[in-house]
Amino acid sequence: MNNRVLLSVSLAPLLGASQSLQQAAAMAALSVLGLSLHRLCMTPLRHALHGLGLELASLLLAATLVTCLELSLRAWALEPYTALGIYPALIALQCVLFEHALGRDQGWRPAMLLLGALGALQILLGLCRELLASGGLQLAQLAPGALILLGLALALFNRVQRKPAPTRRQGSL
Repeated sequence: MNNRVLLSVSLAPLLGASQSLQQAAAMAALSVLGLSLHRLCMTPLRHALHGLGLELASLLLAATLVTCLELSLRAWALEPYTALGIYPALIALQCVLFEHALGRDQGWRPAMLLLGALGALQILLGLCRELLASGGLQLAQLAPGALILLGLALALFNRVQRKPAPTRRQGSL
């Protein structure tokens, strides 16, 4: 599984919990904190467990960490907790997917770069959605509007990162 697939799986919390900058920042902070803690706690377990035991430990640890994060958010910040809805619970899925994709071969650097990109994308999307909605485009507040904005951002990224196609993919006349 590559980074693009991993980021696409993270779309549900990204699109669902980014109606405003406050929600996007809270979700990004929860995601980065949860994924970092999961990766940190799984590091010693990777040497002791293998196969199904490692996957079950990852799943149990992810569920435990995300539940603790949700309970902490509920205890100390009830308004953001209610605004985020069910989306913080999906961080457990992201934890398991990150563990599966990065595994024991890759170190902390790729994981932290990916986490930073995910957090920055979430905050940027939340800021754009809030600005567009306050400017009168109410579609930006809804999930389809977020999907459209994400598609436009990806199109802009592809336009900026334009590379020539490999010779095996170019057609011949």
